[in-house]
Amino acid sequence: MGKTDRGKAARNAERMPEWPTAEHVPAEELARRKGVRPVASIDNLARPDLFESDEELDDFLADLYASRRASAA
Repeated sequence: MGKTDRGKAARNAERMPEWPTAEHVPAEELARRKGVRPVASIDNLARPDLFESDEELDDFLADLYASRRASAA
């Protein structure tokens, strides 16, 4: 980071809003509070009606693979 970059970063940090500090709550406690339970079976996650057609699934997969190739480049 060059000298001017450090100065710009410092100025940006000075303009950042103050966020209210919240109590840190562990993920396990948040899950307990929300009533989240572990997945008992992978079948519970299955969504056979997620895509209306094979073509829609193919379009989704093509887009997914293209975005992965783009981010890897």
